[in-house]
Amino acid sequence: MAEFIKIYPENPNPKEIKRVVDVLRKGGLIIYPTDTVYGLGCDITNTKALEKIARIKGVKLAKANWSFICADLSNLSDYVRQIDTSTFKILKRALPGPYTFILPGNNNLPKEFKKKKTVGIRIPDNSIARTLVEALGNPIVSTSIRDEDELLEYTTDPELIYEKWRNLVDIVIDGGYGDNMASTVIDLSEDEPIVVREGKGSLDIF
Repeated sequence: MAEFIKIYPENPNPKEIKRVVDVLRKGGLIIYPTDTVYGLGCDITNTKALEKIARIKGVKLAKANWSFICADLSNLSDYVRQIDTSTFKILKRALPGPYTFILPGNNNLPKEFKKKKTVGIRIPDNSIARTLVEALGNPIVSTSIRDEDELLEYTTDPELIYEKWRNLVDIVIDGGYGDNMASTVIDLSEDEPIVVREGKGSLDIF
């Protein structure tokens, strides 16, 4: 049974953050708030945890298109190949924010993602998500928790999320109501930016 932990975005309690990070380090799964929908995440370096998420989502791990949640742009060079100035300017303008950017991956990607040529990078405008990544010391791999109900698509109420997911994950963080619109996905791995999915983030900044 998952723990249900209240964390306030204005001032994330270091003790609660540490509790969540300890669970992540042991290979636990968490559901946590972002600046868009609630996400299901684990430590990027933990193979068993990655496999658990793949099973829950019904996908093969090698084929999974998940985002890496980073605390800031300094994490980028860990997993992304050298990017040009114009790409960096776009990232700096848009992040933190409700965008996922697809970028060319480098050789440091965890072995589970080695076959991938690109990686999805997210820096949410949400202090809980970013504080968790900072405390963990490396990105969280993340996928949004879609609802089977086509009308709903995304559940926004943490208590309802807990009801549904409590037997599948280790912690559900209540960080207040989530959004019901996913991030805008932009592919920056080619010469020109390509909009893959229009979501919460405005396209005007491009």
